[in-house]
Amino acid sequence: MLTMRRFALSALFMALLGTFAIGTPLRAQEGPVTTHPWNSLSPAQRGLLAPLQQTWSTLPAQRQTNLLKRTQQWMTWPPERQEQVRQNLAHWQEMTPEQRQQAHENMNRYMKLSPEQREKLHDAYQRYQQMTPAQRETLRNQWKSQPAAARGQWIHQLGAPRNRH
Repeated sequence: MLTMRRFALSALFMALLGTFAIGTPLRAQEGPVTTHPWNSLSPAQRGLLAPLQQTWSTLPAQRQTNLLKRTQQWMTWPPERQEQVRQNLAHWQEMTPEQRQQAHENMNRYMKLSPEQREKLHDAYQRYQQMTPAQRETLRNQWKSQPAAARGQWIHQLGAPRNRH
């Protein structure tokens, strides 16, 4: 559960950096879209998309096309950022369908935030990342011990839209 939460929050920030493309919704296309066999990819594309090698042939043609378009941008990035893309793709592959759905929902909620709210969330995430593991655990325990109303008030103060499930 913690891993799913960690990924969901990370997914929000990956979107800021433009590195979260595997979940991009399919769009209507003009004309037929053909699949791209793995061995037709350039060595650089195969390197970036390596976590998808085993499932590449099962991806819809449009998803393959979208990923290949993204690799053009990714190949211009520094090696550290390219490695982060590979790690993100590998992590996405390991997720269950439910975890992926939760990540999509979190992303949709994030996209509804104003720029100011996004900045607040980003700042809070940066502060969280700078905490020691013990400090993070203390914060998580404090959060869990709060009544739902108090948690909701904190989220409302952040300015996040309320979840209406």
